[in-house]
Amino acid sequence: MLDTNLNSHSAQRMHAVDEDLTQLILGHVARRLSSAETPLDFPGQKSTVDALLDGLVTSAGLPADQVMRMYEDHLSKTVLSADSPRFFAFIPSAPTKAALLFDMVVSAASLQGISWLEAAGAVAAENQALRWISDAAGLPAQSGGVFVSGGSAANLSALIVARDVARRRLVARDGDDARFRRLRIAVSDQVHSSIKNTASIIDVDLLVIDTDDHRLTGKALAAALARDAEPETIVAVVATSGTTNAGIIDDLRGIGTLARERDIWFHIDGAYGGAGLFAPTVRPLYDGIELADSFIVDPHKWLFAPFDCAALLYRDPQIAKSVHTQHAGYLDALHHDDGSYEWNPTDYAYHLTRRARGLPLWFSLVVNGTQAYTDAIESGIELTRQVADLIRQAPHLELLRDPTLSVVLFRRIGWTAADYDEWAAGLLADQTAFITSTTWEGETVGRYAFLHPATTLQMVRDTLDRTA
Repeated sequence: MLDTNLNSHSAQRMHAVDEDLTQLILGHVARRLSSAETPLDFPGQKSTVDALLDGLVTSAGLPADQVMRMYEDHLSKTVLSADSPRFFAFIPSAPTKAALLFDMVVSAASLQGISWLEAAGAVAAENQALRWISDAAGLPAQSGGVFVSGGSAANLSALIVARDVARRRLVARDGDDARFRRLRIAVSDQVHSSIKNTASIIDVDLLVIDTDDHRLTGKALAAALARDAEPETIVAVVATSGTTNAGIIDDLRGIGTLARERDIWFHIDGAYGGAGLFAPTVRPLYDGIELADSFIVDPHKWLFAPFDCAALLYRDPQIAKSVHTQHAGYLDALHHDDGSYEWNPTDYAYHLTRRARGLPLWFSLVVNGTQAYTDAIESGIELTRQVADLIRQAPHLELLRDPTLSVVLFRRIGWTAADYDEWAAGLLADQTAFITSTTWEGETVGRYAFLHPATTLQMVRDTLDRTA
């Protein structure tokens, strides 16, 4: 018989209130949040990190203050801070203080955000934040969705629905043999890598459409479908509202109109650029977004939420529910025909277990107000325009295209890939900025991405001065 007292002290200790531990962690959080500027820090070398971690996992455990000191003084210094106002690479992050603090509330409560039964208040609050995004996109009142971990998970979940809806339609028309037909998704040659990965996961092929000036249009889509031998196997078309590499917005009106005419699922990937919906200066560029059958945007990018948070919205969430709802005996309690359980987030993506990752956005939105979000997004767009002007004025630099949102592509005349790398390494070494180059039309070029409202023109000027 199992001795229920075996290791009872150590087992209970893990769940006992520990004021010292609580203050230790809260102290670290307070110092981090009180920093005048989040430090960039540095990439970690494997040998260094391995040496720091060697022997830390033991049978008896180590004092928390010792482990915390090691993390603060050493491990944390090997983690680049995407929320630094000097982080200009990839797509940065800039979570508000309110969102970061409320993320701690969500974690401390161990919220299981899969169902109305378990988390009605949390689900309703998340849905209020989703409604704000949906209304900005002009989607109908019945639209809705769920917060998932990131753009990759959101794109995957939406395109699973597109595939299954199309397959049902083909089977209804052509019989069971249609189940074995190869299905395809129409995309541009600029589509995000996660869409390519999604196609592999859900076993569909891609019809890749060449773009004029890196922008997919309704005209190009129509021409591609006219040339195609089996257009009925196209189950979806993916447009992008803000490409990651350059911030380009596709012809949403033209693509969406044609998709409606052909009864093709219209998905819009706005993981980065979708937040521009809230900026009046660029809102007209999103004309046609209201035609989407599904739309995604990552609040952990330009809507100032902590990682990991992506909003997935459906024009008709009942269709998504018919695809994604999981059925099992132990899950019957979540599904009531009387409508008493209004919304189960797990029904709208491929997941089951999920944290209520939309709550930090909701809290920050309610506390700070919507105008603060508009102002913050507009500040990034305005900074981008100012930086573009600086580049135009520098004789040794060349602006590769007028920026659309908050990404700037430029060439330092005469530089090779090694020169860009050396420039970026020097800037990171003295903590001036973190920048990475990119590839544009087969050439290594410079790239800035701005999201943080605390990024100043002088910070960027300091990096440009070192290209001379």
